Amino acid sequence: MKQTLILVIMSITMVFPSVARAQAGKADRIAGFYLTYDDETGKEKSQVKIHKASNGKYVGEIVWLKEPKETNGKEKLDKNNPDTKLQSRKVMGLQILKDFTYDADEDEWSEGTIYNPSSGKTYNCYMKFESGKSLKIRGYIGAAWMGLGKTAVWTKEETIRK
Repeated sequence: MKQTLILVIMSITMVFPSVARAQAGKADRIAGFYLTYDDETGKEKSQVKIHKASNGKYVGEIVWLKEPKETNGKEKLDKNNPDTKLQSRKVMGLQILKDFTYDADEDEWSEGTIYNPSSGKTYNCYMKFESGKSLKIRGYIGAAWMGLGKTAVWTKEETIRK
């Protein structure tokens, strides 16, 4: 009886860490580089790097721009930001995805926000893989179920663009 109880306890302690590691592995598969597309033309626009931050949440920043400069030759700035103090920061390197957590039940990353430098607006957001390399990004106002939002699909890439 004592040996059986010890075996049961040992089995439980071995199963739970492996389940936790499996969940972390599923959560971390979002990490990588993603090609984004222009809403109107459908052409390549930027590349975003998604990674886990030191707080354990997922974030993403712009690491490549198809057109990194304005027509005057100067680097693109966050000129549409409603906070005038932030309008002088560069779009390149800008963190546009913040504070996402992995929801294993829904197999999605949620509770985060996405910032659109073109409009200067921030939206609630969730992300979910549609297929192996297609990540559906849904930015919305209010609650997701209200239908007030926009969906984009980003393509996962192997390396950073130069």
